[in-house]
Amino acid sequence: MGLSFSFLGSEDIPTAGPPPVPGLGDLPESCVASVLVYLDPPQICKLAMLNRALSRASSADFIWESKLPSNYEDIIQRVFGKNDVFSKDFCKRDIYSRLCRLNSFDGGTKKVWLNKTTGKTCMLISSNGLSITGIDDRRYWSRIPTEESRFRSIAYLQQIWWFEVDGEIEFPFPAGSYSLFFRLQLGRAHKRFGRRVCNSEHVHGWDKKPVQFQISTSDGQKATKQCYLKEHGRWIHYHAGDFVVTNKNCKSIKVKFSMTQIDCTHTKGGLCVDSVLVYPTECRERLQRF
Repeated sequence: MGLSFSFLGSEDIPTAGPPPVPGLGDLPESCVASVLVYLDPPQICKLAMLNRALSRASSADFIWESKLPSNYEDIIQRVFGKNDVFSKDFCKRDIYSRLCRLNSFDGGTKKVWLNKTTGKTCMLISSNGLSITGIDDRRYWSRIPTEESRFRSIAYLQQIWWFEVDGEIEFPFPAGSYSLFFRLQLGRAHKRFGRRVCNSEHVHGWDKKPVQFQISTSDGQKATKQCYLKEHGRWIHYHAGDFVVTNKNCKSIKVKFSMTQIDCTHTKGGLCVDSVLVYPTECRERLQRF
């Protein structure tokens, strides 16, 4: 009997341990979402990968609506028109993700997207979407396919007396300050034995007179700037000027821009014209990585 009781008394009796330490997964989704709204989109996406609770909280509509432009519906209408690209089941996160892609419109001559980090609106206008004096005359200009352009094509100037490139865009830019750039290169690049080589044979005339850039908007803003084109062999964003969108109730603003060198005392040539870039002024330092 003693042995029996002794044996029973020696059994391991489970004891209550310390309660588990609460983790992020134990927080209410609404609380987590209220914190995530203060982070930028890449940070939100990284945290969403940690656990299911963060993943569910990160999809809250109010988070992504705060990241979208206030007039994102106008942008969707301008870019996609009546195309049923956005399903009714799309949440705000899906809409943000779709707008962060390079979205082509106006016959593929323009691309618009949201900066993934800031949610600011950016736009590219191809050389095919610009009015270029003499572009149809093969003695002066030619279209060249290239992988160095997001449009896979550039306009190359061999030689001309009157140089003029014009363009305009009417678009519902959200309120903010924007900078406009011409993406240009002196010299024609090609591959030789797998290496990039730039031929500057036709480059001339750009050191004699400066190029003039002009911008005007439908609400009366104007900007003029001059500069010499000097550096050969690499793509450069030449700053043409800035404009500001202030009226949040305005559906769209029309921006006209031009680049000219019309001194006919000399010819100029050897210039590649890729595109025109409209970029948030506050993000200009990112252009080196664009």
